[in-house]
Amino acid sequence: MPEGNWNLIVFVGVLVLIVVGLFLFFVFTRYFRLWIQSVMTGAGIGFIDLIGMTLRKVNVNTIVRARIMAVQSNVKIETRDLESHYLAGGNVPKVVRAIISASRADIPLDFRRASAIDLAGRDVEEAVQTSVNPKLIPVPDPTKGKQMIDAVAKDGIQLKARALVTVRTNIDRVIGGATEDTIIARVGEGIVTTIGSASFYKDVMEHPETISEHVLRSGLDAGTAFEILSIDIADIEVGENVGARLQADQAEADTRRARAQAEMRRARAVAREQEMIALVQENKAKVVMAEAMVPAAIARAFREGRVPSTTNGMNGQSPKAG
Repeated sequence: MPEGNWNLIVFVGVLVLIVVGLFLFFVFTRYFRLWIQSVMTGAGIGFIDLIGMTLRKVNVNTIVRARIMAVQSNVKIETRDLESHYLAGGNVPKVVRAIISASRADIPLDFRRASAIDLAGRDVEEAVQTSVNPKLIPVPDPTKGKQMIDAVAKDGIQLKARALVTVRTNIDRVIGGATEDTIIARVGEGIVTTIGSASFYKDVMEHPETISEHVLRSGLDAGTAFEILSIDIADIEVGENVGARLQADQAEADTRRARAQAEMRRARAVAREQEMIALVQENKAKVVMAEAMVPAAIARAFREGRVPSTTNGMNGQSPKAG
């Protein structure tokens, strides 16, 4: 073989070695730190696995750190499960933290359920935390501009109440369960119903716990993602006398209606008076016409000889027929 060909082969070989060396150096520098962390923590993720994740467009740092977090907390989660959840668009770190928190609180929560909750759009970590540490839900929601719930007792007195609902997340009902807004709406409805069924507002003021007892017995947490632990009436105030105001409004309406009816009667009387005036004028016109016809009638009677002569009448003699 000519010497020039050997030189070309050597050059190509050296070039290939340089390219391979640069590639290995790049791979080594990129994954070495993560690989060392995996080895030191017992995560069990090798170099080939890291390269495969990159080729599958998986965030290597997220998977390795989540796997290390699970192993350090003695929670068994397979690497392929983490990858599949990441590729499905889930929040891998949040799911792992939720499973760890549930494990420490002795709450049964496996990766399958946690990932399903996360993919359903719910905050699985917050759900676990609320299940461990119940939270308070104000009723009504002050962020929506309403501070008190208004209701009217049977005696017409308005009461304004504000409640605090202590709830705990029911992990089994998170998927498909109603949210906090449903709890707020149902509790508000229960407060209005309880106050509205009271005969006297003083009964509610003296025993506000009756509101809590009635609402709790109603099972308002059915179909929601929460379990209601308690309902406490934080504040209750007396509002206006709605019954008296309604009676005053009714009296005013009756007065306006009576005035309208009186005005209608007066208008009818005025119309009748005008009709009578017109009738009188019409009758007067008829009398004038009748009076105007009297001289003509007398003249016609004279012409026809149906009126006796004045002289004959004075002598007491009757006229003779011609």
